[in-house]
Amino acid sequence: MKLIIGLGNPGSAYKDTRHNLGFMVVKALGKDLKIGLKRDFRMRAYVGSKKRAGEEIILALPQTYMNLSGESVVALVKKYRVNIADILVVCDDMDLEFGRVKIKVNGSSGGQRGLASIIERLGGNEFARMRVGIGRPDSQEASEYVLSRLDNSERKQLDSIIERVLDGIKIWLDKGIKESMDITNKKES
Repeated sequence: MKLIIGLGNPGSAYKDTRHNLGFMVVKALGKDLKIGLKRDFRMRAYVGSKKRAGEEIILALPQTYMNLSGESVVALVKKYRVNIADILVVCDDMDLEFGRVKIKVNGSSGGQRGLASIIERLGGNEFARMRVGIGRPDSQEASEYVLSRLDNSERKQLDSIIERVLDGIKIWLDKGIKESMDITNKKES
């Protein structure tokens, strides 16, 4: 069983913001794998699942707001009895240039508050995380920047970025973290 979690903030005010790239990716993965997402109030998330190559794949979009993502993730882990090593969290990352994609396992939150909440609530960091670069703002406050909408140039690149992330996730599902890291973490030229 694999649990793939997209991080973001619920509500139309946050739709298409940099901080919601995790939501965008998992929604696109749901379409690609034909997994519908339905609101589960007990899990505080939109959740969907499907068997793929004999393995149960669960997709989730926590509805707790980014800084409290761990609350929803703990509920999902308990309900589905998922091992922490079988979790992949997809989120934005200001420390990566826009469009850069990296996957890794373990490590700190790197200042990403959704990851920090998950690490704290799970009591460990032994899960995979797929970070999607949004770059750092030139003059804007970080909190204002992550909650702002993508600009026209970024929106034009979004489909190809999401496609690269989906490819990395599918490699993680089919071949594991090492193979996904080897391919996904190569810098685009």
